Amino acid sequence: TSLLQEVVYLVSQGADPDEIGLMNIDEQLPVLEYPQPGLDIIQELTSPRLIKSHLPYRFLPTAMHNGEAKVIYMARNPKDLVVSYYQFHRSLRTMSYRGTFQEFCQRFMNDKLGYGSWFEHVQEFWDHRMDSNILFLKYEDMYKDLGTMVEQLARFLGVTCDKFQRESMVESCNQLIDQCCNSEALSICRGKWKGKYKKQIKYPYPSLHLFSFTGLHSRNIF
Repeated sequence: TSLLQEVVYLVSQGADPDEIGLMNIDEQLPVLEYPQPGLDIIQELTSPRLIKSHLPYRFLPTAMHNGEAKVIYMARNPKDLVVSYYQFHRSLRTMSYRGTFQEFCQRFMNDKLGYGSWFEHVQEFWDHRMDSNILFLKYEDMYKDLGTMVEQLARFLGVTCDKFQRESMVESCNQLIDQCCNSEALSICRGKWKGKYKKQIKYPYPSLHLFSFTGLHSRNIF
């Protein structure tokens, strides 16, 4: 999610949450598959590079498959995800989606949205969750236990910090999350699916039940 990319930037760079609020975070974490700024610019970035992508596992660079790059993948509850994704489609002029929410859900379930099947997308990364260069996270854990997630991110990114620095980092992340949740520009949409679904969403992958079938919104590549 957009929130994750800001938390990752804060943890990896030690940035101040107020400074992040003033900067264009997309310039700090360019999207791999977008035409702007483009692959030529991304390849010139100083290592370690922070890059965001929505691509399925199989379409990511070979270097990542070979363990030469680190991936932080965030999964999210599909009921929350589809509400957020619906609002996102409606807000962009380039998409200008004007269908109903029910119609959008059908497109989601039938793999008729960008980046293909949500189910296959999550399953591919779930199958690689034990790879040493992949950190599989759940969106809901940011709210359930942010401290543990920050520790996971710092350890995965090789960020060394003592107890005081870690507590300060968690406090800064909490501040950042509060700013995002209070911003009209970044609607979290948690729990807003209640009453919108007439029947339970069913899923074909038994292994996904292990993490309560949470879903994807985005992830970051390092």
